[in-house]
Amino acid sequence: MAEQQPNNPLHGITLEKVVTQLQEHYGWQGLADRININCFKSDPSVKSSLKFLRKTQWARDKVEALYVKTFTAESPWQQGK
Repeated sequence: MAEQQPNNPLHGITLEKVVTQLQEHYGWQGLADRININCFKSDPSVKSSLKFLRKTQWARDKVEALYVKTFTAESPWQQGK
């Protein structure tokens, strides 16, 4: 039985979907400007980015944080924090 994760905004979202939606929203150059990693700068593709991000946790954390910041409706400033 799958665990429920009501406080996890990335629950049920694949890394491929995260990368694809960010690329569609910002473009590769926009991603490279926001997160300084070569997989967004040098001959970028979803496939090469996924390969790198699956092996490099710090980079994946940054990409996931940008996704949450960009696409999550509930920002901390909306919650009165």
